[in-house]
Amino acid sequence: MAGIYVHVPFCHAKCAYCDFYSIANNKLVNAYIDAVESEYSFRINELGNEHIDTLYLGGGTPSMLDAGQFRSLVSFLPRHQAQEFTIEANPEDITLSKVETWMAEGVNRVSIGVQSLVDDELRAVKRRHSAAQALEAIDNIRKAGIDNISADLIYGLPGQTLQSWNYSLNKLFASGICHLSAYCLSFEEGTLLYRRLQQGQIEETSDEEIELRYALLCRTAAKNGFRHYEISNFALSGRCSRHNSNYWKSIPYLGLGPAAHSLGTDGLRRFNTADIRQYIENPTKAATIDEEDEANRLNDTIMTALRTAEGLNRNDVTEKQWDGVMVRGRKWLRAGALCTGNDDSRLFIPEDKWLVADAIIRDLFTD
Repeated sequence: MAGIYVHVPFCHAKCAYCDFYSIANNKLVNAYIDAVESEYSFRINELGNEHIDTLYLGGGTPSMLDAGQFRSLVSFLPRHQAQEFTIEANPEDITLSKVETWMAEGVNRVSIGVQSLVDDELRAVKRRHSAAQALEAIDNIRKAGIDNISADLIYGLPGQTLQSWNYSLNKLFASGICHLSAYCLSFEEGTLLYRRLQQGQIEETSDEEIELRYALLCRTAAKNGFRHYEISNFALSGRCSRHNSNYWKSIPYLGLGPAAHSLGTDGLRRFNTADIRQYIENPTKAATIDEEDEANRLNDTIMTALRTAEGLNRNDVTEKQWDGVMVRGRKWLRAGALCTGNDDSRLFIPEDKWLVADAIIRDLFTD
Protein backbone atom coordinates (compact mmCIF):
# COMPACT_ATOMS: atom_id res chain seq x y z
CA MET A 1 0.00 0.00 0.00
CA ALA A 2 1.31 3.47 -0.90
CA GLY A 3 0.16 6.97 -1.78
CA ILE A 4 0.95 9.75 -4.22
CA TYR A 5 0.95 13.43 -3.32
CA VAL A 6 1.10 16.12 -6.04
CA HIS A 7 1.99 19.65 -4.99
CA VAL A 8 0.24 22.18 -7.23
CA PRO A 9 2.08 25.43 -6.41
CA PHE A 10 -0.29 27.96 -8.02
CA CYS A 11 -2.56 30.42 -6.24
CA HIS A 12 -4.76 33.34 -7.24
CA ALA A 13 -3.11 35.32 -4.43
CA LYS A 14 -1.03 34.60 -1.33
CA CYS A 15 -2.97 34.37 1.94
CA ALA A 16 -1.57 36.50 4.74
CA TYR A 17 -0.63 33.51 6.96
CA CYS A 18 0.62 31.02 4.36
CA ASP A 19 4.24 29.87 4.21
CA PHE A 20 3.67 26.88 1.90
CA TYR A 21 5.54 27.09 -1.37
CA SER A 22 3.32 28.72 -4.01
CA ILE A 23 3.34 31.42 -6.66
CA ALA A 24 0.52 33.87 -7.35
CA ASN A 25 0.15 33.30 -11.10
CA ASN A 26 -0.60 30.46 -13.49
CA LYS A 27 1.70 31.24 -16.42
CA LEU A 28 3.79 28.10 -15.88
CA VAL A 29 0.94 25.62 -15.38
CA ASN A 30 1.36 23.73 -18.67
CA ALA A 31 5.14 23.44 -18.31
CA TYR A 32 4.63 22.32 -14.71
CA ILE A 33 2.24 19.54 -15.76
CA ASP A 34 4.76 18.22 -18.30
CA ALA A 35 7.43 18.28 -15.60
CA VAL A 36 5.26 16.36 -13.13
CA GLU A 37 4.63 13.67 -15.74
CA SER A 38 8.37 13.34 -16.32
CA GLU A 39 9.09 13.16 -12.61
CA TYR A 40 6.35 10.57 -12.07
CA SER A 41 7.66 8.30 -14.84
CA PHE A 42 11.20 8.59 -13.50
CA ARG A 43 10.46 8.07 -9.81
CA ILE A 44 7.43 5.76 -9.53
CA ASN A 45 9.82 2.84 -8.99
CA GLU A 46 10.56 4.29 -5.52
CA LEU A 47 7.25 2.73 -4.46
CA GLY A 48 8.23 -0.70 -5.75
CA ASN A 49 5.23 -2.92 -6.42
CA GLU A 50 3.04 -1.28 -3.78
CA HIS A 51 -0.60 -0.73 -4.67
CA ILE A 52 -1.49 2.97 -4.92
CA ASP A 53 -4.18 3.34 -2.29
CA THR A 54 -4.47 7.15 -2.10
CA LEU A 55 -3.93 10.18 -4.33
CA TYR A 56 -3.84 13.72 -2.99
CA LEU A 57 -3.62 16.98 -4.94
CA GLY A 58 -2.49 19.73 -2.57
CA GLY A 59 -1.02 23.15 -2.83
CA GLY A 60 -1.11 25.91 -3.52
CA THR A 61 -4.60 25.79 -4.96
CA PRO A 62 -5.27 22.76 -7.22
CA SER A 63 -8.86 23.91 -7.71
CA MET A 64 -7.72 26.91 -9.76
CA LEU A 65 -6.74 24.60 -12.65
CA ASP A 66 -9.24 24.70 -15.50
CA ALA A 67 -10.85 21.50 -16.76
CA GLY A 68 -8.24 20.86 -19.45
CA GLN A 69 -5.31 21.49 -17.13
CA PHE A 70 -6.79 19.24 -14.46
CA ARG A 71 -7.37 16.38 -16.92
CA SER A 72 -3.80 16.70 -18.21
CA LEU A 73 -2.35 16.62 -14.71
CA VAL A 74 -4.17 13.48 -13.62
CA SER A 75 -4.08 11.66 -16.96
CA PHE A 76 -0.87 9.78 -16.17
CA LEU A 77 -1.62 9.09 -12.48
CA PRO A 78 -3.07 5.72 -11.35
CA ARG A 79 -6.21 7.48 -10.20
CA HIS A 80 -8.75 4.75 -10.85
CA GLN A 81 -7.06 2.25 -8.54
CA ALA A 82 -6.98 4.64 -5.58
CA GLN A 83 -9.59 4.10 -2.88
CA GLU A 84 -9.30 7.76 -1.87
CA PHE A 85 -8.57 10.59 -4.32
CA THR A 86 -8.57 14.01 -2.66
CA ILE A 87 -8.30 17.48 -4.15
CA GLU A 88 -7.77 20.61 -2.07
CA ALA A 89 -10.04 23.45 -3.12
CA ASN A 90 -10.88 27.05 -2.33
CA PRO A 91 -14.56 28.07 -2.23
CA GLU A 92 -14.29 30.72 -4.95
CA ASP A 93 -13.18 28.09 -7.47
CA ILE A 94 -15.94 25.58 -6.87
CA THR A 95 -18.79 25.23 -9.34
CA LEU A 96 -21.07 22.30 -10.01
CA SER A 97 -19.48 21.68 -13.42
CA LYS A 98 -15.94 21.80 -12.02
CA VAL A 99 -16.75 19.21 -9.35
CA GLU A 100 -18.34 17.00 -12.02
CA THR A 101 -15.09 17.23 -14.01
CA TRP A 102 -13.12 16.13 -10.96
CA MET A 103 -15.49 13.22 -10.33
CA ALA A 104 -15.22 12.01 -13.92
CA GLU A 105 -11.47 11.62 -13.35
CA GLY A 106 -11.88 9.69 -10.09
CA VAL A 107 -11.90 12.35 -7.36
CA ASN A 108 -14.06 11.16 -4.46
CA ARG A 109 -13.01 13.50 -1.66
CA VAL A 110 -12.72 17.30 -1.51
CA SER A 111 -10.82 19.23 1.17
CA ILE A 112 -12.11 22.80 1.18
CA GLY A 113 -10.27 25.76 2.72
CA VAL A 114 -13.00 27.55 4.66
CA GLN A 115 -10.81 28.96 7.51
CA SER A 116 -13.69 31.01 8.99
CA LEU A 117 -17.38 31.69 8.43
CA VAL A 118 -17.07 35.32 9.54
CA ASP A 119 -16.36 37.71 6.67
CA ASP A 120 -14.31 40.19 8.72
CA GLU A 121 -11.97 37.39 9.80
CA LEU A 122 -11.58 36.19 6.22
CA ARG A 123 -10.71 39.69 5.02
CA ALA A 124 -8.15 40.06 7.83
CA VAL A 125 -6.06 37.23 6.38
CA LYS A 126 -6.73 38.08 2.71
CA ARG A 127 -8.97 35.14 1.87
CA ARG A 128 -10.73 35.75 -1.46
CA HIS A 129 -14.07 34.15 -0.60
CA SER A 130 -16.95 35.05 1.69
CA ALA A 131 -18.68 32.89 4.27
CA ALA A 132 -21.68 32.57 1.96
CA GLN A 133 -19.45 31.36 -0.90
CA ALA A 134 -17.91 28.71 1.37
CA LEU A 135 -21.30 27.30 2.32
CA GLU A 136 -22.47 27.42 -1.30
CA ALA A 137 -19.33 25.56 -2.37
CA ILE A 138 -19.97 22.78 0.14
CA ASP A 139 -23.53 22.54 -1.18
CA ASN A 140 -22.27 22.33 -4.78
CA ILE A 141 -19.81 19.55 -3.92
CA ARG A 142 -22.63 17.54 -2.40
CA LYS A 143 -25.02 18.27 -5.28
CA ALA A 144 -22.42 16.98 -7.74
CA GLY A 145 -22.35 13.67 -5.86
CA ILE A 146 -19.35 13.83 -3.51
CA ASP A 147 -20.30 13.37 0.12
CA ASN A 148 -16.77 12.90 1.49
CA ILE A 149 -16.11 16.56 2.29
CA SER A 150 -13.42 17.90 4.60
CA ALA A 151 -13.11 21.53 5.66
CA ASP A 152 -10.31 23.57 7.24
CA LEU A 153 -10.78 26.14 10.00
CA ILE A 154 -8.27 28.37 11.83
CA TYR A 155 -8.55 29.58 15.41
CA GLY A 156 -6.63 32.59 16.70
CA LEU A 157 -7.39 34.75 13.65
CA PRO A 158 -7.13 38.55 14.01
CA GLY A 159 -10.43 39.89 15.34
CA GLN A 160 -11.75 36.44 16.20
CA THR A 161 -13.58 36.01 19.51
CA LEU A 162 -14.73 32.92 21.36
CA GLN A 163 -18.26 33.75 20.21
CA SER A 164 -17.32 34.11 16.55
CA TRP A 165 -15.30 30.88 16.74
CA ASN A 166 -18.34 29.14 18.19
CA TYR A 167 -20.44 30.53 15.32
CA SER A 168 -18.02 29.23 12.64
CA LEU A 169 -17.85 25.80 14.25
CA ASN A 170 -21.60 25.31 14.58
CA LYS A 171 -22.36 26.72 11.14
CA LEU A 172 -19.77 24.46 9.51
CA PHE A 173 -20.85 21.30 11.31
CA ALA A 174 -24.44 22.06 10.28
CA SER A 175 -23.33 22.21 6.62
CA GLY A 176 -22.94 18.43 6.51
CA ILE A 177 -19.16 18.03 6.30
CA CYS A 178 -17.79 14.69 7.49
CA HIS A 179 -14.22 15.75 8.31
CA LEU A 180 -12.70 18.84 9.93
CA SER A 181 -9.09 20.00 10.10
CA ALA A 182 -8.69 22.84 12.62
CA TYR A 183 -5.39 24.65 13.11
CA CYS A 184 -4.13 27.26 15.53
CA LEU A 185 -2.90 30.32 13.62
CA SER A 186 0.88 30.51 13.49
CA PHE A 187 2.89 33.56 12.51
CA GLU A 188 5.51 32.25 10.10
CA GLU A 189 8.48 34.43 9.26
CA GLY A 190 8.20 35.86 5.76
CA THR A 191 4.40 36.03 5.72
CA LEU A 192 2.33 39.22 5.62
CA LEU A 193 0.74 38.35 8.95
CA TYR A 194 4.17 38.00 10.57
CA ARG A 195 5.18 41.44 9.32
CA ARG A 196 1.97 42.94 10.67
CA LEU A 197 2.64 41.33 14.04
CA GLN A 198 6.20 42.70 14.12
CA GLN A 199 4.91 46.16 13.25
CA GLY A 200 2.34 46.10 16.04
CA GLN A 201 -0.63 46.21 13.66
CA ILE A 202 -2.14 43.03 15.14
CA GLU A 203 -1.77 41.06 18.34
CA GLU A 204 -1.26 37.35 18.85
CA THR A 205 -4.10 35.60 20.67
CA SER A 206 -3.16 34.75 24.27
CA ASP A 207 -2.45 31.17 25.35
CA GLU A 208 -5.47 31.30 27.66
CA GLU A 209 -7.76 32.24 24.77
CA ILE A 210 -6.27 29.55 22.54
CA GLU A 211 -6.94 26.96 25.24
CA LEU A 212 -10.58 28.08 25.46
CA ARG A 213 -11.02 27.84 21.69
CA TYR A 214 -9.38 24.45 21.51
CA ALA A 215 -11.57 23.14 24.32
CA LEU A 216 -14.66 24.49 22.55
CA LEU A 217 -13.51 22.87 19.31
CA CYS A 218 -13.15 19.47 20.99
CA ARG A 219 -16.53 19.71 22.74
CA THR A 220 -18.39 20.86 19.64
CA ALA A 221 -16.82 18.20 17.44
CA ALA A 222 -17.72 15.45 19.93
CA LYS A 223 -21.29 16.78 20.23
CA ASN A 224 -21.61 16.44 16.44
CA GLY A 225 -20.31 12.85 16.44
CA PHE A 226 -16.78 13.60 15.23
CA ARG A 227 -13.90 11.53 16.61
CA HIS A 228 -10.72 13.45 17.45
CA TYR A 229 -8.22 11.12 15.77
CA GLU A 230 -5.22 13.47 15.38
CA ILE A 231 -4.30 16.73 17.08
CA SER A 232 -5.80 18.86 14.30
CA ASN A 233 -8.22 16.40 12.74
CA PHE A 234 -11.76 15.23 13.49
CA ALA A 235 -13.97 12.85 11.50
CA LEU A 236 -17.25 11.01 11.46
CA SER A 237 -17.01 7.22 11.59
CA GLY A 238 -15.23 5.85 8.51
CA ARG A 239 -14.28 9.33 7.25
CA CYS A 240 -10.73 9.78 8.54
CA SER A 241 -8.29 10.92 5.87
CA ARG A 242 -6.72 7.71 4.59
CA HIS A 243 -3.90 9.62 2.88
CA ASN A 244 -2.85 11.65 5.89
CA SER A 245 -3.30 8.68 8.23
CA ASN A 246 -0.83 6.79 6.08
CA TYR A 247 1.71 9.61 6.55
CA TRP A 248 1.40 9.26 10.30
CA LYS A 249 1.90 5.49 10.03
CA SER A 250 5.04 5.93 7.87
CA ILE A 251 3.45 4.17 4.89
CA PRO A 252 5.42 4.97 1.70
CA TYR A 253 4.30 7.79 -0.57
CA LEU A 254 5.68 9.58 -3.61
CA GLY A 255 5.65 13.39 -3.54
CA LEU A 256 5.63 15.10 -6.94
CA GLY A 257 6.07 18.76 -7.79
CA PRO A 258 8.18 21.56 -6.30
CA ALA A 259 8.59 21.42 -2.49
CA ALA A 260 6.99 17.95 -2.25
CA HIS A 261 8.34 15.35 0.19
CA SER A 262 8.44 11.56 -0.19
CA LEU A 263 9.05 8.36 1.76
CA GLY A 264 10.16 5.46 -0.44
CA THR A 265 9.85 1.73 0.16
CA ASP A 266 13.62 1.85 0.70
CA GLY A 267 12.98 3.84 3.90
CA LEU A 268 14.60 6.99 2.50
CA ARG A 269 12.93 10.39 2.72
CA ARG A 270 13.36 12.76 -0.19
CA PHE A 271 12.44 16.40 -0.71
CA ASN A 272 12.05 18.38 -3.92
CA THR A 273 13.46 21.78 -4.74
CA ALA A 274 11.13 24.62 -3.71
CA ASP A 275 11.67 26.53 -6.94
CA ILE A 276 9.28 25.96 -9.81
CA ARG A 277 11.65 27.16 -12.54
CA GLN A 278 14.41 24.81 -11.35
CA TYR A 279 11.85 22.04 -11.06
CA ILE A 280 10.53 22.53 -14.61
CA GLU A 281 14.06 22.72 -15.99
CA ASN A 282 15.05 19.31 -14.61
CA PRO A 283 12.19 17.42 -12.88
CA THR A 284 14.01 14.09 -12.81
CA LYS A 285 16.69 15.62 -10.59
CA ALA A 286 14.40 17.67 -8.36
CA ALA A 287 14.57 15.27 -5.41
CA THR A 288 17.32 15.23 -2.79
CA ILE A 289 17.75 12.41 -0.28
CA ASP A 290 17.31 13.48 3.34
CA GLU A 291 20.30 11.88 5.04
CA GLU A 292 18.62 10.63 8.21
CA ASP A 293 20.41 8.53 10.81
CA GLU A 294 18.71 6.05 13.15
CA ALA A 295 18.01 8.73 15.76
CA ASN A 296 16.33 11.00 13.18
CA ARG A 297 14.16 8.15 11.94
CA LEU A 298 13.08 7.28 15.47
CA ASN A 299 12.27 10.91 16.21
CA ASP A 300 10.16 11.09 13.04
CA THR A 301 8.25 8.01 14.19
CA ILE A 302 7.70 9.44 17.69
CA MET A 303 6.56 12.81 16.38
CA THR A 304 4.02 11.53 13.88
CA ALA A 305 2.64 8.73 16.06
CA LEU A 306 2.11 10.83 19.17
CA ARG A 307 0.05 13.39 17.26
CA THR A 308 -2.61 10.69 16.84
CA ALA A 309 -5.16 9.20 19.21
CA GLU A 310 -3.69 5.77 18.52
CA GLY A 311 -0.24 6.88 19.64
CA LEU A 312 3.08 5.05 19.38
CA ASN A 313 2.78 1.29 18.95
CA ARG A 314 5.41 -0.68 20.84
CA ASN A 315 5.83 -3.01 17.87
CA ASP A 316 6.86 -0.13 15.60
CA VAL A 317 10.17 0.41 17.44
CA THR A 318 12.84 -1.85 18.91
CA GLU A 319 12.71 -2.89 22.56
CA LYS A 320 15.74 -0.71 23.28
CA GLN A 321 14.11 2.29 21.61
CA TRP A 322 10.86 1.70 23.52
CA ASP A 323 12.71 1.52 26.84
CA GLY A 324 14.52 4.76 26.03
CA VAL A 325 11.27 6.54 25.22
CA MET A 326 9.73 5.34 28.49
CA VAL A 327 12.72 6.62 30.48
CA ARG A 328 12.67 10.03 28.79
CA GLY A 329 8.92 10.25 29.30
CA ARG A 330 8.87 9.54 33.03
CA LYS A 331 7.84 13.02 34.17
CA TRP A 332 5.02 13.15 31.64
CA LEU A 333 3.83 9.66 32.61
CA ARG A 334 3.75 10.69 36.27
CA ALA A 335 1.81 13.85 35.36
CA GLY A 336 -0.75 11.91 33.30
CA ALA A 337 0.22 13.75 30.13
CA LEU A 338 1.47 10.46 28.65
CA CYS A 339 -0.46 7.23 29.00
CA THR A 340 0.04 3.58 28.12
CA GLY A 341 -2.63 1.22 26.90
CA ASN A 342 -4.07 -1.46 29.18
CA ASP A 343 -1.45 -3.95 28.04
CA ASP A 344 1.40 -1.39 27.76
CA SER A 345 1.47 -1.97 24.00
CA ARG A 346 1.20 1.69 23.09
CA LEU A 347 2.01 5.16 24.33
CA PHE A 348 -0.33 8.10 23.71
CA ILE A 349 -1.07 11.67 24.74
CA PRO A 350 -4.64 12.15 26.05
CA GLU A 351 -6.81 14.67 24.20
CA ASP A 352 -6.82 17.25 27.00
CA LYS A 353 -3.00 17.44 26.79
CA TRP A 354 -2.69 17.74 23.01
CA LEU A 355 -2.16 21.49 23.18
CA VAL A 356 1.18 20.84 24.93
CA ALA A 357 2.04 17.86 22.73
CA ASP A 358 5.05 19.60 21.16
CA ALA A 359 6.74 19.98 24.55
CA ILE A 360 6.02 16.36 25.46
CA ILE A 361 7.25 15.00 22.15
CA ARG A 362 10.47 17.05 22.27
CA ASP A 363 11.34 15.46 25.61
CA LEU A 364 10.97 11.99 24.07
CA PHE A 365 13.41 12.63 21.23
CA THR A 366 16.71 10.83 21.24
CA ASP A 367 20.03 12.49 20.35
